[in-house]
Amino acid sequence: MPKKKLLVLAGDGIGPEVMREAGLVASWLERERGISFDITEDLVGGAAIDAFGTPLRDSTLQSAKAADAILFGSVGGPKWADQPFDNRPEVALLRLRGELDLFANLRPSIAFDPLIDASPIKPEIIRGLDVMIVRESAGGVYFGHPRGIETLEDGSQRGINTEVYTTREIERVARVAFELARKRNNHVTSVEKCNVMESGLLWKQVVTALHEREYPDVTLSHMLADNCAMQLVKKPSQFDVIVTGNLFGDLLSDLASVLPGSLGMLPSATLGARTSDGRLPGLYEPIHGSAPDIAGTGAANPLAQILSFAMLLRYSFDLEEDAALIEAAVAGVLASGLRTADIMSPGMARVGTRVMGEAVLRELDKMVASRIPA
Repeated sequence: MPKKKLLVLAGDGIGPEVMREAGLVASWLERERGISFDITEDLVGGAAIDAFGTPLRDSTLQSAKAADAILFGSVGGPKWADQPFDNRPEVALLRLRGELDLFANLRPSIAFDPLIDASPIKPEIIRGLDVMIVRESAGGVYFGHPRGIETLEDGSQRGINTEVYTTREIERVARVAFELARKRNNHVTSVEKCNVMESGLLWKQVVTALHEREYPDVTLSHMLADNCAMQLVKKPSQFDVIVTGNLFGDLLSDLASVLPGSLGMLPSATLGARTSDGRLPGLYEPIHGSAPDIAGTGAANPLAQILSFAMLLRYSFDLEEDAALIEAAVAGVLASGLRTADIMSPGMARVGTRVMGEAVLRELDKMVASRIPA
């Protein structure tokens, strides 16, 4: 099996701490499962600003383009608050997505049974939650033109942002959603505001036509964005894959991330188009951010970073069995009662970053051993 080219960008805050635990899982896979990684590490975000004066060097960008996938930690923090707007740590992430044309952001929202009481939603509503939100992440109102702030003749000002989508942009992200649904519960909900926005009407028309042409085997339903927000709280079990534009995806994925009860548990992926040689470029990261207030304390939850690595294995490397193995190990550790501070509850055992990571490795060892005949 050829080596998988993996670029690791740990970033700032708790990024290096949680990335260390994901790296140990990668080492375990090499040792126990025979998966070979060609790993390159580099600085990004605030760490790169401190070292080189820029959040993303051109050489790092070239490494990203040459990699099969990118495992990203987190960037940002108050230390770099005075940086010019175009040199903020977060610019590194935006530039990576833009330069690599990563247009489909995947945000799973999964409720682990051992953490069911951590959710702000009633257990009977949230139990079994497994929703995938596919957010178009390269277009829409965040990137449309015209945009800006202009001064009017009377001296007042006007802010302008433009919602723009083309047929191509809608089709390519909808294809990602349909393909994902085929591997899950075969249901896509397309979300827009076709009742008040022409871009939403085009979105609905294009998704419907693509479904009829290429994915008639997948169940397709349509929902207005405001109703979707309500339904995610009221009855999230009705959803399998939700596909939507950049703005609504931003809002709905944040709402869905609260349902399981902890941001420290949630991974994400941003994917591009499959290349002619079969590669699926992607950037994988936890959604919890750099958490500078706990950086260096050893209290960070590494599970979202580890689960992001599992997503990387599944989507960019087509290693479904290994991804599922890691996810099952995380579930097993939670079932054993171990908790980091962010998911702590009465009667559980509070542990730090390294102990939680070590527990995942022990659970992987147990699971593999149980599959081998005595």
